[in-house]
Amino acid sequence: MRIVLLGAPGAGKGTQCKSLVARYGLLHLSSGDILRRERSEGTELGRKAQSYMDSGALVPDEIIIGMMAKAIEKAPAAGFILDGFPRTVNQAIALDKALDTDGRSIDAVLNLEVDNRIIERRMTGRRSCPRCGAVYHVENIKPKRDGVCDHDGAKLIQRPDDSPPVVAKRLETYHLQTEPLVDYYRKKDIVSDFDANKEAEEVAAAMFTALDCLCEA
Repeated sequence: MRIVLLGAPGAGKGTQCKSLVARYGLLHLSSGDILRRERSEGTELGRKAQSYMDSGALVPDEIIIGMMAKAIEKAPAAGFILDGFPRTVNQAIALDKALDTDGRSIDAVLNLEVDNRIIERRMTGRRSCPRCGAVYHVENIKPKRDGVCDHDGAKLIQRPDDSPPVVAKRLETYHLQTEPLVDYYRKKDIVSDFDANKEAEEVAAAMFTALDCLCEA
């Protein structure tokens, strides 16, 4: 299966990717992880991306697409799930062209729908440990001692990208740039919508049902 996972920041894409990878043996392809790996390995694509990032500019589509196409080539026979890519309709068109050269295409698009208010509460309530990276939440994943990591006793922090102004900006960017992807893929009749306001286990179960049907088709 070749799957695209869509959803706003904080919709639970990372959590659901883990469930899907474990159940179907897919390769999880996160654009952020791949970008960081290319940079750390000093590849040509990584060096080009770094030059844009150092200047504060957005990494151009052709570089991101090149990185993702390279990663997709290494996917196992079971397939892959794309997380964080494509982000725009132009990237989706380029992805379709890259896959079509080998006679392949995206099989399913899983769209996680969440109310903005819930996303804001999820993200602004997150706290993380600066030492071990453990993640907590002020409402539903509380540490044993308030404001202190259970594992190493470090003081928990709120990451800059989880602050209310940044979360609001990220949501605005998603709705403007990435949400149109849903309509793009819906025209291909491969989109399944899931109510991600629910608990993660319920969302995963619904996705399993949809993908099991796809596997049997």
